[in-house]
Amino acid sequence: MAPTVPWPVLVTRLSTWALAGAGLLATTGSRWAVGRALRRPPQGPPGRSVVPTLVRLGPTFVKGGQLLSTRADFLPPAFCAALAQLTDRMEAMSAQDVRRALACAYPGDWPFAEFDYTPVASGSIAGVYRARLRDGQQVAVKVRRPGLDRQMLADFRLFGLFARVGERMPGLRGLPAQRMIDQLGPAVLNQLDLAREAVMLERLRTNLGSWVRIPATVPAAAGEGVLVMEFLDGLERFGPAAFTREQRSTIVKQILRAVFQMLFLDGLVHCDMHPGNLYLRPSGEVVILDAGFVVELSPKVRKLFAQFFLNLALGRPDECTEIVLSSANTVPVDADLAGFRRDLGRLVTENHGRRAGQFRLGPFAAQLFDIQRRHRISADPEFVFPLLSLLVLEGMINDFDVQVDFQAQSIPALFEALRS
Repeated sequence: MAPTVPWPVLVTRLSTWALAGAGLLATTGSRWAVGRALRRPPQGPPGRSVVPTLVRLGPTFVKGGQLLSTRADFLPPAFCAALAQLTDRMEAMSAQDVRRALACAYPGDWPFAEFDYTPVASGSIAGVYRARLRDGQQVAVKVRRPGLDRQMLADFRLFGLFARVGERMPGLRGLPAQRMIDQLGPAVLNQLDLAREAVMLERLRTNLGSWVRIPATVPAAAGEGVLVMEFLDGLERFGPAAFTREQRSTIVKQILRAVFQMLFLDGLVHCDMHPGNLYLRPSGEVVILDAGFVVELSPKVRKLFAQFFLNLALGRPDECTEIVLSSANTVPVDADLAGFRRDLGRLVTENHGRRAGQFRLGPFAAQLFDIQRRHRISADPEFVFPLLSLLVLEGMINDFDVQVDFQAQSIPALFEALRS
């Protein structure tokens, strides 16, 4: 992908990787050395060193940290809390940089009657600002940070290089690392294209309007690297404190219906529903912001994923096993298929019917891929996208209402998808 990235940019990014890694190793290594000498664990917030390192490495790495911030079942709560700073609380662009970006976007007609240069939110790729159009409409203006395209392209070129090397190493042969980079790279890089994001927002509004609120775009006021949309006030962080148990259950079911609609019916999937993009209004209305990381599943992947999820919900281990085999990239001729069926069947049986408080998609997916790895049955990397959407969302849902039947809520959408 992107073979035109200049070598000096690649060398610069590789140097940045090396310096950031060395700095992190020196910091954490010295803390652990002191801890060992004193026979006690190192003191201080566990994410104190990691978060600045990810920020220093740039948006490609920040996106990974955003995903990890929702995985309290993988990482200590204090570490997740530290990584949560990577959602929409990044260091803001200077007013001078914002003015320069806006001058490039609007070389002629200026569409705003008022523009507040104090950011409403600051992400790794863009900042969001409040403004008023000439007709009086209050709008949110998303302005892309300058200079990110070459940096992120270089990161994925380097990822691809290491993936190709890794695929040739003993123990990693057969791992489709390069193919996964080729698929994930464009999906992440698409977040630089705010014109594309505006189109995705409108498509999601059409598809999910019955379940969640998505701000309408204002195409006439947009510019190069600038997205303009309606301003929604009263947004609160997605959290359970202000709602009764019944209200929380209703809210979670609304979100799950929207997610299953995306995964199994529409195939247009929002893969970035972390706490910086998912909000609630005082009425309980669910609001989804930022459609930069949206992918479109092929009909084949959507059908196979729906079939697997339905058979998991219905407790049919044999059917799940056959779906995994039929969707695999490679099945070695000498593979122990009986052992594979036994191990995967046990995993499905153990997880069938569990509620959100018991069922964890992260460990389930890890065990599924471990079974495939041990039996040398390579999974199709296209399944990364629907799994990513669910993994990012799962941590928040479990914090909000652990009693919701995660699997049962999917069945109506699954039957509709498979029937059509």
